[in-house]
Amino acid sequence: MARQTKPLTNTEVKQAKPKGKEYNLVDGEGLKLRIKPNGSKQWLFNYYKPLTKQRANISFGVYPEVSLAEARNRRKAARELLAQDIDPKTHRDEQQKEAQAANELTLEKVIDQWFEIKKDSVTPGYADDIYRSLNNHIIPRHGKLPLHQITAPAVIDALKPLANTGKLEAVKRICQRLNEVMAYAVNTGVIQHNPLAGIRHAFKKPKITHNPTLKPEELPELMQTLKMAHIRQVTGYLIQWQLHTMTRPGEAAAARWDEINFDDALWTIPAEKMKKRREHLVPLSSQALTLLAAIKPISGKGQYVFPSDIDPKKHANASTANMALKRMGFQGRLTAHGMRALASTTLNEQGFDPDVIEAALAHVDKNAVRGAYNRAQYLKRRKVMMDWWSERIEQATTGAMTLKSGVKTLRVVGE
Repeated sequence: MARQTKPLTNTEVKQAKPKGKEYNLVDGEGLKLRIKPNGSKQWLFNYYKPLTKQRANISFGVYPEVSLAEARNRRKAARELLAQDIDPKTHRDEQQKEAQAANELTLEKVIDQWFEIKKDSVTPGYADDIYRSLNNHIIPRHGKLPLHQITAPAVIDALKPLANTGKLEAVKRICQRLNEVMAYAVNTGVIQHNPLAGIRHAFKKPKITHNPTLKPEELPELMQTLKMAHIRQVTGYLIQWQLHTMTRPGEAAAARWDEINFDDALWTIPAEKMKKRREHLVPLSSQALTLLAAIKPISGKGQYVFPSDIDPKKHANASTANMALKRMGFQGRLTAHGMRALASTTLNEQGFDPDVIEAALAHVDKNAVRGAYNRAQYLKRRKVMMDWWSERIEQATTGAMTLKSGVKTLRVVGE
């Protein structure tokens, strides 16, 4: 019959004195207290390794920081692991490594990892905006914290100054981006759940504001004002180019000569320049081609159709057209992006197929298969529509279309 070890008492542990050499006080079931000559007292658990059956010790800490009761709790946990053929020392080492890795994986590092993937799905300008917003409002306060220490109240507190200035749309975007970061962290196993899932509800909803735009019958006013405006010639051409092609401000400003196919009257915008990261084809009307011919003596030897006035090797800024429209007196009435809405409204009123209009605006069809089919099928129909739209712009420029004239002058365009 195995010898029964008498469990230690708190008094025995407390009063144990050092000797000339180290010795052990045994509590039983593998737990012992080792007293060293310098007076330190260390808890040890002696066990057989599950695989090799060799004897091994694991430290449970030192007394009095680890009490007798706590040492017994740790012995119980270790014996439960051994019952599952798990080495408690190996298990602890792995947990420590995981904890160290978790502490080293800061919010800033995870944001960087997420951003490396995210930036390839958006335009460079939008990617810059994404990282700038997080770098300005989140990283300075919480970037160095381990991700598992990030809490909703702390992040909400960091965003309150921005919200207090009324920039609720910016707050909303940052909340969305942080949720994408956390979703990435959950999916890659960094954390188990997203602690920021509901932070946007801590702030007021931003008021929905649409880009101001003109009514279709106000197009002549825009063209007449543009004709008389005291703005750079390149800027005037840029505004007209964006209007004729129905493109976004950044897409229009970054147009390159090598993207234009004059033989096919087609402008191919590469995927990396598009908001949805899909190549976009723009049928060019004769008026659009005339615009290119007019600006070619100015920029034809360079890379960009609309060069920057500061550095001709770069393209015009995406906000150039917008700033010009403000100077022309359209502030609060029309933005560069609003010119797309002007085109869309006019074309819808004229009975053009809404799907064809959406394709011209590069609004990606959620059904990928249908979208690919439409891209091919709609190109010819878009060509007809773009020609009509350019004719409309030309009429507004020459005065053939009056401010009060009706706009429903074209029958519905079919196949």
